[in-house]
Amino acid sequence: MKNHMKTILTPLLLALPALLLFTGCAITMGGGTKTAAPGPTLGQQLIDLQTARNTGAISQAEYETLRAKIIQKN
Repeated sequence: MKNHMKTILTPLLLALPALLLFTGCAITMGGGTKTAAPGPTLGQQLIDLQTARNTGAISQAEYETLRAKIIQKN
């Protein structure tokens, strides 16, 4: 009886890691497309820039230069 259990359990114990390995590969390979998350909107960029100016993180001249670049880019 013990030998019979061994003949059943041995292939199962060997097959389980292989099955898990192949299942993991199939999941990570996927097949769907990935899209990048959109960046901040123009409005949010301008709000963040204004906050930086208001808190003293950037000067008025830096604010105006960066604001022009943001608006020109969009």
